[in-house]
Parts: sequence; C-alpha cells; structure tokens
Amino acid sequence: MIPIDEIRRARERIGDDVVRTPLVQLDERIWLKLECLQPIGSFKLRGALSAIRAASPAELTGGVVTASAGNMAQGVAWAARELGVAARIVAPTDAPRAKLDAVERLGGEIVPVTHDEWWHAMVNRGHPGVDGFFVHPVDDEAVMAGNGTIGLELAEDLGDFDSVIVPWGGGGLTTGVASAVKALRPNARVITAEPETAAPLAASFAAGAQTEIDYRPSFVDGAGGPTLLPGMWERAQSVVDEAVPVPLDEVADAMRVLAARAHVVAEGAGALALAVARRREDRCVCVVSGGNVDAAVLARVLGGQTP
Repeated sequence: MIPIDEIRRARERIGDDVVRTPLVQLDERIWLKLECLQPIGSFKLRGALSAIRAASPAELTGGVVTASAGNMAQGVAWAARELGVAARIVAPTDAPRAKLDAVERLGGEIVPVTHDEWWHAMVNRGHPGVDGFFVHPVDDEAVMAGNGTIGLELAEDLGDFDSVIVPWGGGGLTTGVASAVKALRPNARVITAEPETAAPLAASFAAGAQTEIDYRPSFVDGAGGPTLLPGMWERAQSVVDEAVPVPLDEVADAMRVLAARAHVVAEGAGALALAVARRREDRCVCVVSGGNVDAAVLARVLGGQTP
C-alpha cells in the first residue's frame, strides 16, 4: 500500500492542474467517478504530474521517457510540455491512433516498437537508445500516489459506499485508489475489472497464485494484459478484495449505458467498472478511467456492435 501521507503530498504537488472530477450518481446505488473529464481524457495526468514534479531539475535535464499505449503517454507529454522538457514515448505500433495523435499534439515524440519490445520497456524501465528520466506508467510510488488522489476525493465526496470498482491495467491505478480508500474507508471493498480476454489478475486470484493466461487483444486496449508486471501480484494481494473478468459484450453495453444515461464517452477500459457494478447489488463507486477511444470503435459500439 501507498501511505496516506504520500498520497496527500502527491495532491500538493499536483495542485490545481488536474480536475477534481465529478462524482455522478447513475442510479440509487451506482456512482461514477468521471476521470474521463481530465484535460487529457484520463486519470493518467495525476500520476504523471506527481512523478515528474517529484523529480529533481538535474534528473529532468535530458527530458522524460515513458512506455505507454496512449493514456500515460499523454499524461507525460502534458507534464513535460508544462516544464519545457522533451517527452519520448515508447509505444507499440498497434496502439490506438487517436491516443498517439493526442500525444503528438502535446509535443511528445513517439518511438514505435513491437508489442514485445514495449512490454520489455515497462519491465526493464527503459528502452535502448531512448534517454531521459523514465516515468514508469504503473510501478512508481509517486505515480501510484498521484493515482491515489482519486481515492482521497471519493472519501471526501461520498459519505458511504460499499465498494470501489477499478479497471486493472498494470495495477498502478488500483494500488493508488485502494491505498487511500483502505486508509479512509477500511470497510469498503476494492474490486478490479479486466476484459476477460486479457485478465491475468482475475486468473491469478482464481488460482491462488500468479498465473499465465491465453492473452487476446481487444478493443479494450487500456486495461488487461498478457501477464502481471513484476511485483504487482504482491501489491494486489494487499489491497484487492475481488478480481472480475468481464465479457467484451458487457463492456460494449456499459459504454452504451454511459453514453445514453450519463452522457459520457468512455473507452473500453473506462466502462469496465460499470460493467461489473451492473452485476452487483451493493453501493458501488465506478472509476471511469478514460474516454480516449477511436471514433470508428465508438461508432460501432454505439451502433450495437462489439468490435
């Protein structure tokens, strides 16, 4: 867990440069924490600002680097532009074009690599020939503390809830949010949501030990993955009460519900939590993590399809 004092310090570093996102009630028992309304369209700005502002000027002289399929790339590019330093983004060649275009608009340089090379860049905390201060998209305590500011806001804005549902990608969002929630609302359950085609955490919980899966990529590109990053199984065991794999049809349906009833555009990862909440009967807070979705994918989903 990330200490609550570290999360509060991250909030001071971030200041007013992130939106205190609204907590919207969808029905009598489901609330939506709309991180898709951040300036870059996802929660990742919190962690990127927290980590980069925690670094020293000397560490930042060569610019910043991250490995990201899109959302953290935007957060790092946004924070680097603010400081006037270069941002280099190691990204898989199959990353969503809408996210990469946004990175380039923010002044970030894309370094395209294979999916395996991108994964190794995260595991190895860098990529050969790409220099700069590396901001890990997941396994960085300053990043996770920044993510934890979401949990602070939940505890301050809602007096009573039974569970918080968080999409699991690498685990940094869940670790941060859960650390704050467990400190301030110790009786609340923390539940993760992954697409069932890429759900290593759910499989590991079911097996009682970290396990491999048969990974299949999908339109839910911002969550799930082929395996757990090193160290994240141990972190998950300390903060996660339940891990749920979600069928892709249910993710698409949750995206349609968010659009029709909450008037919110969510990417697949952003709709995962609501898909899980719709199965439950308790008072849930759903973290709608992002809304950066390719227009063609969104059109298909709103037309009733599962891409």
